[in-house]
Amino acid sequence: MLRRSRYLGLMVLVLGIAAIVMGGVFVAEGKMKADFMSEAMRQEQISLGTGESEMMIDSAEGAQAAADIIREHRRDIAPTYGDLLGTGRFDPTDSTQLTYAQAMNLENYLYLAVVGFGLTTVVMVSGAFMIVTGLALSGTGAALIALSKRQ
Repeated sequence: MLRRSRYLGLMVLVLGIAAIVMGGVFVAEGKMKADFMSEAMRQEQISLGTGESEMMIDSAEGAQAAADIIREHRRDIAPTYGDLLGTGRFDPTDSTQLTYAQAMNLENYLYLAVVGFGLTTVVMVSGAFMIVTGLALSGTGAALIALSKRQ
């Protein structure tokens, strides 16, 4: 029985350490990807506003705000893509249709960034949870080992 408690404690301790390492990897990977997206958006120099109130878009909040504004302006041109085209096809020589298509492209880019930032946040939070769980498992494993030595 004593030997089983020691092995159980050792297995729980190893699982705890593995959870801590995996959690650290999740946190680091999520942070690296979030930083990559922020830097990529800064390089594209997408901004919201004009003049002194201009804000560089490099976060989920900024991307969401900018995409929502672009959506409003795009819908001022036409409520939907189907309404824009009517019964015809896309004509890249029509400046209205081209502006609408470019607005859709930028809007989609920004909403994709919002989703990407959200995913990196989920990954980092999952990693933090793994670390906390790993610490709890490691403590439990260490306690089981200590108890098995006393008996």
